[in-house]
Amino acid sequence: MATLDKELLLLILQYLGEEKYKETVHRLESESGCYFNMLYFEELVTQGKWDEMEKYLFGFTKIEDNQQSMKIFFEIRKHKYLEALDKRDHAKAVDILRKDLRFYAPFSEGLFKEMALLLTLDDFRENPKLSMYKKDTESERGVLFRDLEKLIKDNPLFRDKLEFPAIKTSRLRTLINHSLNWQHKLCKNARPKPEFETLFVDHICNQPIAARAASPAISHPNIAAEVLSPHGPASGAIIPDAPSAPVRRRRSASSSAGSAILMGPQTPSGHMENQTADSNNPLKRPRPCETSQEVGNILPVSYSGHPHGHNTLSPDDLPKVVATTLPQGSPVTSMEFHPFQQILLLVGTIGGDVFLWDVGARKKISEKCFDVWKLDACSKELQESLNTDKTASVNHVAWSPDGTLFGVAYSKNIVHIYSFCRDNAVISHLEIEAHRGSVNHLAFSYPNEQLYVVTCGDDRLIKVWDAATGATRFTFEGHEAPVFSVCPHQKENIQFVFSAATDGKVRTWLYDELGARGTYDAPGHSLIRMAYSSDGTRLFSCGTNKEGESFLVEWDESEGSIQRTYDGLGQRAAGIVQFDTTKNRFLAAGDESSIKIWDMNNTNILTNIHADGGLPASPCVRFNREGILLAVSTSDNGVKILATDDGFRLLRTAENRSLAFKVPGGGGFGSSSANAGITMADQSTSFSATKKNEVRTLADGKPRTSNFSTEVSTSWKVTEITEPSQCYSLRLPDNVTVKKVSRLIYTNSGSGVLALASNAEHKLWKWQNSDPNLDGKATANAAHPVLWKPKSGIMMINETSDKNPEEAIPCLALSNNDAYLVSASGGEISLFNMATFKCMATCMPPPPAATFLAFHPSENNIIGIGFEDSSIQIYNLRTSEVGAILKGHRNRITGLAFSLALNILVSSGADSQLCVWGMAGWEQRSSMYLKASKGRSMPAASDTRVQFHHNEIHLLVVNETQIAIYDAQKLDCLKLWFRWEATSPITSGTYSGDSQSIFVSSEDGTVYVFTASNLRLRCRINPTAYLPSDPSSRVYPLVIAAHPSESNQFGVGLSNGHVYALEPSESEGTWGTSPPGSTDNFKSFA
Repeated sequence: MATLDKELLLLILQYLGEEKYKETVHRLESESGCYFNMLYFEELVTQGKWDEMEKYLFGFTKIEDNQQSMKIFFEIRKHKYLEALDKRDHAKAVDILRKDLRFYAPFSEGLFKEMALLLTLDDFRENPKLSMYKKDTESERGVLFRDLEKLIKDNPLFRDKLEFPAIKTSRLRTLINHSLNWQHKLCKNARPKPEFETLFVDHICNQPIAARAASPAISHPNIAAEVLSPHGPASGAIIPDAPSAPVRRRRSASSSAGSAILMGPQTPSGHMENQTADSNNPLKRPRPCETSQEVGNILPVSYSGHPHGHNTLSPDDLPKVVATTLPQGSPVTSMEFHPFQQILLLVGTIGGDVFLWDVGARKKISEKCFDVWKLDACSKELQESLNTDKTASVNHVAWSPDGTLFGVAYSKNIVHIYSFCRDNAVISHLEIEAHRGSVNHLAFSYPNEQLYVVTCGDDRLIKVWDAATGATRFTFEGHEAPVFSVCPHQKENIQFVFSAATDGKVRTWLYDELGARGTYDAPGHSLIRMAYSSDGTRLFSCGTNKEGESFLVEWDESEGSIQRTYDGLGQRAAGIVQFDTTKNRFLAAGDESSIKIWDMNNTNILTNIHADGGLPASPCVRFNREGILLAVSTSDNGVKILATDDGFRLLRTAENRSLAFKVPGGGGFGSSSANAGITMADQSTSFSATKKNEVRTLADGKPRTSNFSTEVSTSWKVTEITEPSQCYSLRLPDNVTVKKVSRLIYTNSGSGVLALASNAEHKLWKWQNSDPNLDGKATANAAHPVLWKPKSGIMMINETSDKNPEEAIPCLALSNNDAYLVSASGGEISLFNMATFKCMATCMPPPPAATFLAFHPSENNIIGIGFEDSSIQIYNLRTSEVGAILKGHRNRITGLAFSLALNILVSSGADSQLCVWGMAGWEQRSSMYLKASKGRSMPAASDTRVQFHHNEIHLLVVNETQIAIYDAQKLDCLKLWFRWEATSPITSGTYSGDSQSIFVSSEDGTVYVFTASNLRLRCRINPTAYLPSDPSSRVYPLVIAAHPSESNQFGVGLSNGHVYALEPSESEGTWGTSPPGSTDNFKSFA
């Protein structure tokens, strides 16, 4: 048999085995003769299935093939004969002797006669040769199997047939997916979301009825032909072996990458947040020290002296200290922090109560008990159940991705959906009788830009509901036991759902009615819940089986197999272990009255957190988004909140301010804004309002304040920072230079600052771990950074064009784990290794020159590139392929911002134009131009920058004339603030690390701090507070960047090449206080 034919048969055997076609598997094993299943053969021997045993053997050998084969069949027939004699079944014994054993008479007449004489004995054990034969049939069959096993292994005909090759799970499915991917890639009319209807013929996407005009060819890498699995092909299934376009190398000696092609880090999926210098979006960056896999031979880099390839997190970064305890009244069953307001905790209890807590203020915002809203609309079965017992417990609570809704799954048929609105109001939104019996789990998903609720229950079904109307969209059938949990997810354009049942079966589904795409076994056939790491790249599950064994594992998505099993979970008599993930680095499970922590990359327990005791055997655990708070249930029906140092600062800050939550669009769920527009006069709280007021100088050196005039509808005090003693400011050490700082960003870990000067040179400052700065984070107080360079002394310098580099428009973007930098200064785009400063490769030589760079939020090999010719390209660093060319602007591109929540890209141009592009097919959805204030016109050309709020819905737009907040989905202006005509132009602006503030710099050196919720000024930092006095020179900030986790720290890059880090003084803690009205919802601008 040819090798490939044999391997194909083995793959078919694997597939049949996974699908539980047991009889077919063994028949094919025998008929093909490619694999002898010793375990199955042992089963036949143990059960005494003599005829089936011989029939199975005949697929591999015949009696007369060799001496070993003859001996194998003789031992089987002899044993069958002896068992018949032992049972006194002489008729059967005679039949065996005549039909089966007579074959051996010609070879040994004496042996045959001796066996015939056994018929004359009352007990064949009277024959001395058989005196040791046991009367225990099971034991004798065990002896027989061991003899047969030895004979089979010695038989050359069984060589290479006794070991099944090591093949990853569902290999045949994976190969079919590879084939479908290639077929789709070769389609002339490839669609972003293909429909694979059959395997019998090659796949072809039909030409659309209304074909678009000629446009750039768009490939769809890893479209994951989800006919058989939600995961699609293994990584790189349709990526060519070599780039389709030439990749140019840096010509300088510093590039020792040799022949390495241009590659980027492996793309994480899900809500992975990326940083670009141009947007200065600290909240669009990943949390500190997130990890990601790398492609090719490019390895991750770390800071603060940690070993190469590891991030800077340690167990000390975990919440361990109890900050407060919240009483719940009955045992806690489920908890979840708000996705953006990280001090809001949703708690469900066994008593059927749902509590919403403001953890910072230690107060209960809302309390809901189990109560059917419309009893007469319920099924008769549920009505009868409620007449008997009106109570129900909460099985699960969950927030929607944008935090405007939350869902509650009850133990009796019902799911409740609530709207979380302005003024922290909780309003009943939907009541759904979702399942017959208990609703065991629910989750929100966002396929095709439609918000859904996915539920599962004791009726063995998974159902998908429209979150706006409550209508049923899909019903998934196929489980043979109650469904315990669901886990929806998205990879590229593929949306799918995992479901886990109480029989330990895990299935995968697409949003259609075509049935399960794959079935897998949970480890130990346990009841599990599944969760992705926060960057969406790694899948974990945790659960407990009927024997009390618990399993915490990482899955290999591409194969549906277990990649890693974590040690240390204990045996339990009752209950199911619960778990959570945080910071893309740690796993936490509630076990043995403690919280056990693992590093995701190590199977051994990292540490135990006991939370001062009082925890149940299997406590419920839940981190907030940043991993600085940890909620854990207690034995006395409470919840303990554990915090890191940053967590304590967050709680203290929350205590001192009113909680402000913004509902996108202002109205309830699914409704458009009904708020009246504000007039231009309402926007008069600008520089003019502050400059007209008197500034009083205080002798005690505390912050100066000025009162707004009565022209403003609501008065408040604006904090004035005018003296160096009123804040911490630190000039980062540098050689003397006169080159201006063009771009500035913090590293994602928060331990460094990276600047790009106008001469195309990069500079990196890093803070080291020290006694006053144990975490090694960037700070303007207590510790000083160093201007870091590798031992080789190599500098990161961009290639430039022939024209003056001072005239070029620089741009850069930093990878998620701070490992790689993509940068340009009028010349080619360079890819730098941040550990060695070596340029790995270059691409995209001008013209046109790149003017803006941004990483795709879920594809770290994909970048968005804005060009000076007004075009935008979606470019794959790994394959050097252009995935799409976007045209719709009329001037050079000045900003790009991605939103996974809305699945859009927003771009801005030098002519103040904004465009919205759908990421599914890269089509243009809408476009608009910024409005000028009354009596004025917009500049002919100026930088307009865009940056998403932490919720990825609200968009900050910064222009030299204005700052504005938009609803990105509709491009509706929610808040608008104009610069006063007599004041200096705005140079830069950015959200703070928590999106609660906006930092804005201007050409007169002043930095303004606004409350993000209403664009009201609360603090003004004069240049005299942080710049040395030098009347002979005009120095001002060109760019401003916010620290990713310290919400009050920012850095400024100056026109003289210097970089400063600023923080408020310890006495104040923040940049001023929020003005009245900071809790107002966004209003649309008329």
